[in-house]
Amino acid sequence: MNTILVLLVEDDVVDRMACRRRLAGNPAGRFRLVEAEGGEQGLALAASMRPDCILLDYRLPDLSGFEFLDRLRADPEEAVRTIPVLMLTGADSAAIAIEAMRRGARDYLVKDAEGAYLELVPATIERLQRERRLVKEKRQAEARFRTLVEQIQAISYIVAKDRPDRLHYISPQIRLLGYTPEEWLADPGLYAASMFPDEREGLLAEILRCRRTGLPLRLEYRLHTRSGEPLWFRDQAGIVYDEAGQALFMQGTLIDITANKLVEQRLTEARDELRRLAAYQERIREGERQRIAREVHDELGGLLTGIKAYISVIGERRAQAGQGVDPLLGEASALAQDAIDTVRRVITELRPSVLDQLGIWAALEWYCARIAQRTGLECRCEIEPAAAAIAMDPDASIMLFRIVQEAMTNIQRHADARRMRLAVSCANGRMTVTIEDDGHGIAAADGSPAGTSWGILGMQERSRSLGGELTVAPRPGGGTVVTLQVPMEAHHVA
Repeated sequence: MNTILVLLVEDDVVDRMACRRRLAGNPAGRFRLVEAEGGEQGLALAASMRPDCILLDYRLPDLSGFEFLDRLRADPEEAVRTIPVLMLTGADSAAIAIEAMRRGARDYLVKDAEGAYLELVPATIERLQRERRLVKEKRQAEARFRTLVEQIQAISYIVAKDRPDRLHYISPQIRLLGYTPEEWLADPGLYAASMFPDEREGLLAEILRCRRTGLPLRLEYRLHTRSGEPLWFRDQAGIVYDEAGQALFMQGTLIDITANKLVEQRLTEARDELRRLAAYQERIREGERQRIAREVHDELGGLLTGIKAYISVIGERRAQAGQGVDPLLGEASALAQDAIDTVRRVITELRPSVLDQLGIWAALEWYCARIAQRTGLECRCEIEPAAAAIAMDPDASIMLFRIVQEAMTNIQRHADARRMRLAVSCANGRMTVTIEDDGHGIAAADGSPAGTSWGILGMQERSRSLGGELTVAPRPGGGTVVTLQVPMEAHHVA
């Protein structure tokens, strides 16, 4: 058990003797007493020996107790300034005791004529030592915390519970913004001034709301440095509670994510470039399909029609000459007709002429009717009048048609459905296109989930080129629902 060094500053010989005997008679034998007859001698001993505690009488021959406390607290050495002082006062000097506490004394005892106060001296000194250890441990913990905080690559801050509008602490990393911690704490307006004007009001409202209500804070926003450079930060904060669950303060960090944001920006730009390239390639493909369809129609279609006409003429001439009709001519005519039908089907698949001639809505109705006729599926097309009144630009029209075409092709190939429905509606400034079926769901040709199908991915990419959003979800009762939502004004040309 450590010995407690006690400095007794007392000019009365009898009081010193009584105190010496009381401490010497402590059962634990923990106290070692050093005595001073005056204030100056006491201050000198305090500076040289740095005792664990000082017992100070208020009335000294050279200094008052107040003067002693003032000079002790003004000592340049922290180890001297922080020595706990137990003031000994007269029975009629409560005001003196209170003033002594205000000037730095840790406690006081009132001297009584019978000397009963001496019985309290050991326990009081022990208590002061415990308090001193707790203060020391707290400072050490704070020092370790501060060292840890100041080593991490983030700005740490603390907001007092009763002052949500200003910071109680800011770490030295605030120099990243060009300010010292002292500057930042002294002027709360610097924080708001560092925000971008168009973001400031909303950010401050959300930050203060979280601080006042104790809700967790997680925001990403920009701050200007003192030199005007914009930096991105992630602001994360939460309430710190004590063991009883009482809120103590809000602690947070500002993490510099500028590098991540630059990478994210480059990735976004690259993605947008790829999407623009994909949209451009799609337009090129559609243009090429249109050209091929036109050439097939004009060249090959014309040739096949001519061949069939010649075969018909030959057959008529043979009939007029009284010659029998050669069966091969009939077969050749049938084959020519089959070739003509095949050419028409290929032309339709390449580029439906109804799309260019009558527009997207007529093309969708025609396509649904064609599927119903060709496959036997019950295929309904429901286009609201408000949607039918929208005239879409040619690029958007073909994109929308290809999305519907891909969705319906998936239904025919993979859903094993009996019914499907195409619905187009408008509400709240958005056009909604829904394709649903009663089958077992859309899957890719290789059996993988629909979410990884190249067809679904192509539909999603086309929807993005329209500025829209496409989702594929299970349909209640079985089947699949494909939903496309597009801003109405984005491609409205009427």
